[in-house]
Amino acid sequence: MPSQSEDRVLSAARAALTHIHEALELDFAFELWDGSRIPATAPTDGLRLALSETALTRLLRRPKIKTVIDLYAAGDLDPRGGSIFDFAERRPAIKGREIRKRLNKGLLLKSAWPIWWGAGNRKTAAEAEGLDAGEAADRSSGSRKDDIAFHYDVSNEFYRRFLDPEMVYTCAYFSDWSNDLATAQKDKLDMICRKLRLKPGERMLDIGCGWGALICHAAEHYGVTAVGVTLAEEQLKLARERIAARGLEDKVSVELIDYRDMKGKFDKISSIGMFEAVGLDNYDNYFQSVHRLLKPRGIYLHHAITRRGKKDLKAFRRKKPEYQALVRYIFPGGEVDHIGWTLTNLEAHGFEVHDVEAWREHYARTTRLWAENLMQVKDEAIAEIGEHKYRLWLAYLIGVSLGFERGSIGIFQTVATRRTKGPSGMPPSRADLYS
Repeated sequence: MPSQSEDRVLSAARAALTHIHEALELDFAFELWDGSRIPATAPTDGLRLALSETALTRLLRRPKIKTVIDLYAAGDLDPRGGSIFDFAERRPAIKGREIRKRLNKGLLLKSAWPIWWGAGNRKTAAEAEGLDAGEAADRSSGSRKDDIAFHYDVSNEFYRRFLDPEMVYTCAYFSDWSNDLATAQKDKLDMICRKLRLKPGERMLDIGCGWGALICHAAEHYGVTAVGVTLAEEQLKLARERIAARGLEDKVSVELIDYRDMKGKFDKISSIGMFEAVGLDNYDNYFQSVHRLLKPRGIYLHHAITRRGKKDLKAFRRKKPEYQALVRYIFPGGEVDHIGWTLTNLEAHGFEVHDVEAWREHYARTTRLWAENLMQVKDEAIAEIGEHKYRLWLAYLIGVSLGFERGSIGIFQTVATRRTKGPSGMPPSRADLYS
């Protein structure tokens, strides 16, 4: 039987959430820790956000995105009757100032007092596990092996559960929005090879090769000799197994090495979804390394996530709380630039830019399919990595998908050559890429 204190918290929560639900005209319900719903007429199987007493107290005391993520990961905030995608689609139509005008501050302040002293003092699972890996680390050295491992060495089996059969963990290319993930990823691999204009006998380098899908595709279908580099040991092991299974040992190899330590010259170089791990202060070193490894007139394909540009670099370097949370929980060391900065760096480091293509909506679709795949194998994924980490990954994939969908983040494929005097050797049009 609830104590008087617990009754006061429940009453305060009902009053505050009922007012919020009515004032904001929410299209989903709340479900409290005693099983009651707001509004009370909401169906038991309808879309609703379940909150524990801990959730309300902690949100009141520390109303930040980190608190929301901690509580979601611990199950204290739990979407029921649908996914986070469904809640995003039903978010309030009213915004900002209008929300503040509609809310009764006096009622909310009165309700806040008993909630403030509620059961929100215990640590959440997220805090207890300390998912701050690399948060305060020195980024001056560029891509860090421990940061890469934190993200990619979760387990190969976990990634296999939500990726396509080739295990391509970068943006797919949808020639038709109805295409399935496997088709879109194969089309992406082929589009990259066409943009690189690969020819039999050429030597190709893929920086951040993942599980080797691109280098295998390039060797099998375009006759190149391909080398991939990675800093993730789990990726290296599986990539080599897959290369051997396809009988490509004489054409394809993978090395556990930093791109800055690579030697030799390559006709073509690709960097697909790796640049985000370089770090803003290490761009000079990165582009100098690519330039050093690429033969004159060689083609470089740069595929990377971006943020929208700001009026100056100081403003751009300010990171929103959502971005900081992404780095803290999922991708320590991750930073992205804007497309203007990418092009400036390429030109400043001896490259000639030939083509820039936006793939934002392609990545919104890709990450949505990954999230949906992960939700379909929830029990198996939890058995693999635990419920807490499963919830973090699902929130990450959905959040990224919504970011691309709404245009707060973007992604571009940029084709450049190592600059030389005279003709670049590129064809007069791009028609062949899309024929």
